[in-house]
Amino acid sequence: MEVFDTYEGNVADEAVAARAAAADPATVTVDDDQRRRSRFRATTDAGTEVGVVLARTLRAGDLLSTGDADGPLLQVALEPIEALVVDLADADGDLTTAVALGHAAGNRHWDMAVRDQQVLFPATESDERMAATVEPHLPAGATLDRDLVSPGLFDDGPGHGPDGEAPDHAHDGHAHDHSHDAGLEHGHAHDQHGTGHAHEHHDADGKDGEDR
Repeated sequence: MEVFDTYEGNVADEAVAARAAAADPATVTVDDDQRRRSRFRATTDAGTEVGVVLARTLRAGDLLSTGDADGPLLQVALEPIEALVVDLADADGDLTTAVALGHAAGNRHWDMAVRDQQVLFPATESDERMAATVEPHLPAGATLDRDLVSPGLFDDGPGHGPDGEAPDHAHDGHAHDHSHDAGLEHGHAHDQHGTGHAHEHHDADGKDGEDR
């Protein structure tokens, strides 16, 4: 099993995109939980098992390597998550309305993103509970919907990269984490909406374990 422990950049950078195009890297699609772990096992879109050991939150378009200049590359894609969408395109409202909506979401500790004239929140609760929280603060004409979006939409950062993300463009060298792959976790199951995740963690011996 190849272990990818070196960050080579993000394809939002033209030089990195050119390198990826020339190398035709394998692609791994990770969920919102996996991408925040320092190590995990996953299966590429072609069906090959790989390990990822990297002390950073992964973003769509990240390019990883094994640290070998002539070795394989791995490109990251993110599994979409479900979001509550508040569409304000046809809404009446003012600054007071916006503050009230933000305050209500803040009290629930929801992440928030703005897309054009829409406000989005990760769908971490049922439709009924989330609607009950925001509807009292919505101006006339606002509508609620659900949509599948990249989890990177809710990442902090000043810019936007692939899938609405804010990629890290630090160019001061590669990020390495040469921990052994014995502690890599693997496996996740999806709920009926395809957005929630129940995770099983196993060490190399197949025993239940926790992230270290």
